[in-house]
Amino acid sequence: MKKIALCADSTCDIGDELQQRYNITFVPYTIISRGKAYHDNIDIHPGDLFEAFWEDGSLPQTGAVNEEEYRVVWDRLLQEYDELIHITLGGAITSSAEHAASAAKDDPRVHVLDSQTLSTGTSLLLIRAGELIEAGREAGNIMAELAELRSHTHASFILDTLEFMHAGGRCSAFEAIFASMLKIKPSIIVDNQSGAMTVDKKYHGKLKSVVRRYVTDQMDKYPDIINDHVFITHTDIPQECVDVAREVLEERIHPKHIHDTLASCTISCHCGPGTLGVLFLTESACK
Repeated sequence: MKKIALCADSTCDIGDELQQRYNITFVPYTIISRGKAYHDNIDIHPGDLFEAFWEDGSLPQTGAVNEEEYRVVWDRLLQEYDELIHITLGGAITSSAEHAASAAKDDPRVHVLDSQTLSTGTSLLLIRAGELIEAGREAGNIMAELAELRSHTHASFILDTLEFMHAGGRCSAFEAIFASMLKIKPSIIVDNQSGAMTVDKKYHGKLKSVVRRYVTDQMDKYPDIINDHVFITHTDIPQECVDVAREVLEERIHPKHIHDTLASCTISCHCGPGTLGVLFLTESACK
């Protein structure tokens, strides 16, 4: 039986416990803060980014993983493993997915999957990949199942501020100012067919109340949520908001495992503080 390594972009936000459980190797994104380049979650962390913003308004930037950076990590893994599976951040969000596919095209040992999602939406695929590797399935068979599973993956989040989205070019200055003036907190949903992000609903009110309504709406939207693994993934947000999200999940779907994880620097750069998402799988393939 061939030994298969599992690898992912650092943006998967899976948390230390599950990373170790499934022996996942990360390829880090580049974070540029105050003119200096860092490696995501290695020599810089989300708290550092927000501290810089609060101190002097410095807004960070992210750099996609290039082909050579992928090859360096993969070559090291392939000294120990026969094959590897790498799952990327969605190609509609980043050029890294294209770079990974290009880096792997001449090496049949490397299998790359565009997750068509972000953050712990990718982690849901990684968990399944890890289970299938442990079960002794072949890489090609695993890739086929993961490709089908993407349309069962649901990723969304609410934003407390649009300032970081604006800095990343994902909304206009007018939209950011308008939302701030009216205290609008939009929810963003990831299309699991294309990986593109769109505005779902717009909430008004205090963040804790918005979190409760947002999570409730997500639970009500899908009648066939798989409750094995559900993620609450967030940036710098009050613990009471995380507790509310957990409370709604436990009331509505009784998850076997609720994973509370912090978003990586890359995700935090674009979302800003006060962001929270719930991410899960459904039995049926649906948007």
